[in-house]
Amino acid sequence: MSAPGAGGPAGQGRHIETFLEMVAVERGGAANTLDSYRRDLTDFAAFLARRRCGPLEAEADHLRAYLRSLADAGLAASTAARRLSALRQFYRFLYAEGLRGDDPTAAIDSPRRGRALPKYLGEEEVERLLAAARGRTGAEGTRAVALLELLYATGLRVSELVGLPLSALSRDGWLLTVRGKGGKERMVPLNDAARQAVRDYYVRRQDFLPRTGAAAARSAPFLFPSRGREGHLTRVRFSQVLKELAVAAGLDPRRVSPHVLRHSFASHLLAHGADLRSLQQMLGHADISTTQIYTHVLDARLKALVEAAHPLASGA
Repeated sequence: MSAPGAGGPAGQGRHIETFLEMVAVERGGAANTLDSYRRDLTDFAAFLARRRCGPLEAEADHLRAYLRSLADAGLAASTAARRLSALRQFYRFLYAEGLRGDDPTAAIDSPRRGRALPKYLGEEEVERLLAAARGRTGAEGTRAVALLELLYATGLRVSELVGLPLSALSRDGWLLTVRGKGGKERMVPLNDAARQAVRDYYVRRQDFLPRTGAAAARSAPFLFPSRGREGHLTRVRFSQVLKELAVAAGLDPRRVSPHVLRHSFASHLLAHGADLRSLQQMLGHADISTTQIYTHVLDARLKALVEAAHPLASGA
C-alpha cells in the first residue's frame, strides 16, 4: 500500500489518466469507452475525496459504501454494475503496476440485476419510419432514407454508421467493411433496399460537403459528411432525425433511437430464421453470450414448431 496522501487530487487524476492511456493503447479502447471510464472513475475519486481518502488508500469497505450511495441515489443496478466493472479494471491495473499491494474489488460482489430484454420495434413500425423518411423531400430526405435503410439492413452501432468512410462500400455495393470496437473489421452484406438507398443518396452527397478549405478536406472521406467539426454526421444529429421521423410516423419518439433500430434488426433477423453465429458476426459481438439476449424472439417460433412437429401435439 502507498503512503497516505499519495492518492490526493493530483495523484487521483494522474493514476486515472495513466489507466486510460493503457486502455487506449493496449486494448484499443474507443473514445466512448474512455469517456465512460473517466466519468465513472472521477465520480468514485470525488466520493473518496469527501472522505479524505484516495484510490491508493481505498479499502473494500469504501467500495461497498460507494455502491450503497449509488443505490440510495436511485441509480439502476445495471449502472452500479458498470461502474464496479470500471473500478475492477482500474484496481487490477494499479495492482499490476505495483501501485497497490492488493485489489480491494476482489472482495466485492456485483450488484444483482435482471437481464433486461432489448427494446425493439415491430416490423410494421419500422416500415412506418421508413415511409416517413421517404416522405421527406430534397437531400435531407434522401440521406434520411439511406441512413435508416443502412441501419436496419446491417444493425451497425450508431458510431459505426455515422463514421462510415466512403471506402467501406465494396465496388459493387453489396458489402460494407466496418471497423468496430477495438479496431476489429467485419464484413456486413447489404440488401437490395439499402443498396438502392445508398445509390440514390450518393447523387446528393455533395450537398452536405463544405464548399472550401480544411473543412472540405476533413469531410471528404466520409460517406455521410457534414460541415461540423467532426467532418461527418454526428450521433446526436442522427438521433434527432430519428425522433422527428418517429413523430411523423405516429410513433412515440421515446421508443425510437439508433440502438433500438439495431435491436430491431437483430430481433427481426432471428425471427425470420437467421442463426446466432451469423448474427454475432454481423453485429460485431466478441462473445456469443452477448448475442443471446435476442433469443427471446424465438419463443413464438419454437412454440409453433413444437405444435406442428411434435407427435402428441395433434392430441392423437
